[in-house]
Amino acid sequence: MNITMLYSKLHRATVTDANLNYVGSITIDQDLLDAAKMRVGQKIDIVNINNGERFSTYIISGERGEGDICLNGAAARKVHKGDKIIIIAYATMSEVEADSHRPKIVILDDENGIAQAFEGLE
Repeated sequence: MNITMLYSKLHRATVTDANLNYVGSITIDQDLLDAAKMRVGQKIDIVNINNGERFSTYIISGERGEGDICLNGAAARKVHKGDKIIIIAYATMSEVEADSHRPKIVILDDENGIAQAFEGLE
């Protein structure tokens, strides 16, 4: 049997832009993707801390070091610039893999810099 587990998350990211006239997705600074072990094209969930919206989209890479967190296309209607969001990635794994899996957690500061990064939920 396989189980879907938290793979990684970017916690308290600040939305830097919302671009309605783009073809879907979320643009995330490549440095943040690397820190959270997220991949371009990966399906993720977004939780908007400000308004409670929860939705899914996929990742595209942003410029390194710019701190970009930009919601594109229809998702742009679910956020406002300056909103705090949680970006959650999941992975499907066997029960044996799940027993030893330690998700990557990256907590961001107000400028989308890495304030803290660790593995595991304990």
